[in-house]
Amino acid sequence: MKSLELVIAHFLFSLDFSLLHNCIVFTFFFTTIVFTFCFTTIVFTFYSHNLYAISLQHHLIFITLVHNEKKNIFTTRIYSSLSYFIRFLFLHSTFTTKVLTKKFYQTTKLLFTSFFVIYKMASSSHDEFSQLLNEEFDNLFQEEFDNQFQEEFDNSLEEHQQPRKPRKKRVHIERHREEGHIRLWNDYFGDYATFPPNLFRRRFRMNKNLFMRIVDRLTNEIPFFPQRRDATGRLGFSPLQKCTAAIRMLAYGCAADAVDEYLRIGETTSMKCMQHFLDGIIYCFGDEYLRKPTAEDLQRLLIIGEIRGFPGMMGSIDCMHWEWKNCPTAWKGQYTRASGKPTIVLEAVASQDLWIWHAFFGPPGTLNDINILDRSPVFDDILQGRAPKCKYVVNGNEYSLGYYLTDGIYPKWATFIQSIPLPQGDKPSLFAEKQEACRKDVERAFGVLQARFAIIKNPALIWDKERIASIMRACIILHNMIVEDERDMYTQFNVSEFQQAETEGSTRVDFSYDTYMPSNIVDLMAARTRLRDRTKHEQLKNDLVEHIWSKFSSNQV
Repeated sequence: MKSLELVIAHFLFSLDFSLLHNCIVFTFFFTTIVFTFCFTTIVFTFYSHNLYAISLQHHLIFITLVHNEKKNIFTTRIYSSLSYFIRFLFLHSTFTTKVLTKKFYQTTKLLFTSFFVIYKMASSSHDEFSQLLNEEFDNLFQEEFDNQFQEEFDNSLEEHQQPRKPRKKRVHIERHREEGHIRLWNDYFGDYATFPPNLFRRRFRMNKNLFMRIVDRLTNEIPFFPQRRDATGRLGFSPLQKCTAAIRMLAYGCAADAVDEYLRIGETTSMKCMQHFLDGIIYCFGDEYLRKPTAEDLQRLLIIGEIRGFPGMMGSIDCMHWEWKNCPTAWKGQYTRASGKPTIVLEAVASQDLWIWHAFFGPPGTLNDINILDRSPVFDDILQGRAPKCKYVVNGNEYSLGYYLTDGIYPKWATFIQSIPLPQGDKPSLFAEKQEACRKDVERAFGVLQARFAIIKNPALIWDKERIASIMRACIILHNMIVEDERDMYTQFNVSEFQQAETEGSTRVDFSYDTYMPSNIVDLMAARTRLRDRTKHEQLKNDLVEHIWSKFSSNQV
């Protein structure tokens, strides 16, 4: 190594060029070094998939320059700066990844060889002694570089080939999924099922025919649910197993691995089943069972309201909170209410049969009913002129805007009717009694929804808010499907009453109204003024007090 340094020193001392030649040499040296390292970085990136670890921490070259008094000051400074630059570059050039390939080694050798060949071509004015020094320098440098590089390469290769710690293999559990399907079929779906229909209704939250309808629809339209064979030809989980796992998790709010013992489905597969089940329910049944009231639906709702003493009533509106246990820390201040726990709010409109007609889920728990109403799309169709027109008469006065029954926090708009907090007299007391009885429809709907699906009653354990919203939306759709399937079993109204009310009642709905009318800003502001008319609210409330007294006063003792 010392001989190499001596040869380099003598080689540099023998140079005595002009000022212009020195500048050209310095520029050539600096450009070649920068190009070398840029090119090697590209080669390293391209061949990084088959690299071997190697370290270049040892000194590849050590250049020592002694200032020569015979040389001019400018030349001495150039070569001194160049020597210190090369020394710093080679002494401190430890690649962060410390990996190199044989292709990179060959490229480096080629670049260094080209460097000195070009330099010799540029020094055409050298004498024979300089040429001999150049040849000797090339031989010594090549030999020293090959020895150092090969030594480091062999050492790193040995370290790389040391035995690694064996990876822990994934534990495989043979669950015998075929037995799980046979057990499920014999217990609930066979001709001689073990459990009767009432237990099926209790554990699946719906009748068997409705559940089979859901399974058939998901199997035909969602690619995840059909039964397939794996690579070995073995049948996978059946659609009944997948849907049952999802329903059990929603109905009982249990963990994903709680169905493993009965259905033979692991935790990860159970989570996939529930996610695809939620997406499938929303995709297949969302447009039908979470729709806005059509003209026929509105006609039926107004007739039920008139029978109950409230002509023009479309249902009752209120909000429900769902606790979010795993709310992100950064959001807890936004979602935490007075109880000290973060919650997500659901605004819903429900009718007497517990059908949920409107569901707005997602606002943080710190908002009250008024703030949520400002964000809610419940009146968008009315404001944009797309809602069906209706007319009804209360106490001899005609109205054309339906309303919801609410509690005392909602504003006094023409579309909201609240109770009387401290009724004075028989008429206000009777009105408050009837209004609070009908307004409980939405409270009952919330209670039934939480009783059917315990996952909504328990704190939400999911981090993703969109996943929580899909759970709520799917549960509401399933709730409405159950209501439609079982509505005739618990309704307290006779069908003949509806037919009589259609002919004798004062409620009328315009079935020929076009719900796709284009809206403009003038109509929107006019509709907004009608919705928030406080005078119309007071007039409608007084007429309802008189109407209820004339309708139900004879029944009071």
